[in-house]
Order: sequence, then structure tokens, then C-alpha cells
Amino acid sequence: MLLTADIGNTSITLGLFDDTALVEEFRLASDKDLSLEEYEVLIKSLFKDFKIDGCIISSVVEELNKKFKTAVDEVLKIDSILLSASLNTGIKIALQNKKEIGADRIANAAGAYVLYSHPVIVVDFGTATSFDIVNKDGEFVGGVIAPGINLQLKTLNKFTSKLPRIDAAKSPTAIGSNTTDAILSGVIRGCACMIDGLVEQCEKELGSKAVVVATGGYASIVVDYMKRPFDFINPTLTLEGLRHLYYLNS
Repeated sequence: MLLTADIGNTSITLGLFDDTALVEEFRLASDKDLSLEEYEVLIKSLFKDFKIDGCIISSVVEELNKKFKTAVDEVLKIDSILLSASLNTGIKIALQNKKEIGADRIANAAGAYVLYSHPVIVVDFGTATSFDIVNKDGEFVGGVIAPGINLQLKTLNKFTSKLPRIDAAKSPTAIGSNTTDAILSGVIRGCACMIDGLVEQCEKELGSKAVVVATGGYASIVVDYMKRPFDFINPTLTLEGLRHLYYLNS
């Protein structure tokens, strides 16, 4: 079996594949303060009943790269792959500085390249809301990075004296008649408007319509307020991209 690990700023998503089938999915907090030994205990407890032959890790948290890879390798007795732009990605990364691109975005672009027609725009709802764009020639040409939904909600509370901390939810009306509904309108409906507008501008620069794919936890909340719904919602796109990249490089 293959273990895929996507280390984000908020959480670590773990996917266990049996050939092409995703059979298990787990989520851990991205805790930089946990020791190597504590991560080893977590991995041992999660995967004690599975025979894992390989692992690929994407990470945007530098402090966890060595610690998490070492824990995986020690517990599972394998040599895991840490994803970077220097590996074989199966696509041309046509960015000015390949070294600055996040590994999760490489996985999204690689997964989208394999699974969907081109051009394709991946909208990833994570700590940041990011667009990863593959053009008609199969080149990863770049994207968009904006504050994520949860980050916006936290920031409004942290940097104001009266606005409450609320959780992401459906926005009942565009015109909020109370503070909570006003925040939800601004953040949730505002995100939908941002995506609609940026997809239109990106397609103009690409020179054609694109397949628009959403991944990440907030897609189902935002889509109701978009003028143009997503063509596909694929919650496991990043993990599927990692699986594809593992077999390119193993």
C-alpha cells in the first residue's frame, strides 16, 4: 500500500492507497511542537494494521519536513519521497522561480493534468485559497493566492475590538441584518465573487475556457453563491496527485 501525506499550515492529511483506490484517510494537526518520537507514536498507532510499501510527502511547513519524513521512515522501514519541483512531475513547471512553489500546488497541478482536460484551474480551499493553473499545453503556468476562509474569519476577530469569532457556514442573505450574517456574507459570498471574477480573468489570459475543479473543505459552502459552479469538486485531488507523482519517481 502507498501512504500519501499532505502537510499544510493547519493540518496533515494522510491518504492510504491500495493501487488506485483511496481506502483510508486520516487528519492530524500540523503541530510543529510535537517531537519526532511523538510523531512516530502517532504514525505507529494509525498504521499498525497496514502493510505500507512506500510514501510520498508534500509539505509547506519547513519545520516539519525532516521530522515527519524521519518518523515515517523509521516506523514503516521505508525511504519516503519528499516532493519538490526538482523531482519528475510529469508536467512542465513554467514559473519564474520553481523553488518557491508549494509542494501541494505541484501535487494539485499534476493531479489535474492527469485527471482532467486542459486548460484546468484548480481552486484549493486551504489555509489560503489558491488557484493552480495548467494551460492547454499541459504546462503549470502559475496561479493565485488569497487568504483562506478560516483565516479571514480569524483575522476579523483578532484585529477588531467588537467582531466575534465565528465558524464558516452558509450565508443566509447578502445583506446581513446582524453581525454574524454580515461577516458570513462578506467572507463566504465575497469568496464566491472573487472566484467568479478571477476565473474569468484567468480564462482571458489563457485564451480559452477552462475546466474548473475545487478541492478542500469549503467548496460545498461557497459554490451556492457562484455564478458559474465548479465543473468538478474533488476533495482528494491533492492526494491523488501525490499518488501519481510517487509512481513517476519511485
